[in-house]
Amino acid sequence: MTAPAGEAAHTRVRRFNTADTYPEQSLSNDLAQAVVAEGTVYLRGQIGQDLDTRESVGVGDVAAQTERAMTNIALLLAECGSRPEEIVKITVYLTDVRHRETVYRTMGRWLAGVHYVSTGLVVSALARPEWLVEIDATAVIPRERRAEAESERLRHAQERGEAL
Repeated sequence: MTAPAGEAAHTRVRRFNTADTYPEQSLSNDLAQAVVAEGTVYLRGQIGQDLDTRESVGVGDVAAQTERAMTNIALLLAECGSRPEEIVKITVYLTDVRHRETVYRTMGRWLAGVHYVSTGLVVSALARPEWLVEIDATAVIPRERRAEAESERLRHAQERGEAL
């Protein structure tokens, strides 16, 4: 299915450039925290970082970082017109396998009864050394709520002063 003439096939939410996020690195890539395409919401991996200030949260505390990542996921889903219970897939990146139980216990409080699919990976590092966990998610917006979701995206974008 293609978008009607004049409409984008997808919407990019909370656009940013990596030069602003990682000023210590020589990067300049245009990204978004979320992309909505044909009723599917794709979220960028979320970490222990405040979405507005870009400050790291919970340095050294994997439970606090997971809590912030899940808070960010819930916030981004709301801004896209979706909900945590509409998550279908999560990928979890851990820098230490010993963090697994804490991370999954924290996620479980947020996602009880959702029955999503999940992939967990242990990696040598994330983009910043203080980040211990990264969680990305994919969710859906039911067809009957897509018009309402589009209105929500526009409202949230206007509140942030962002054009979609």
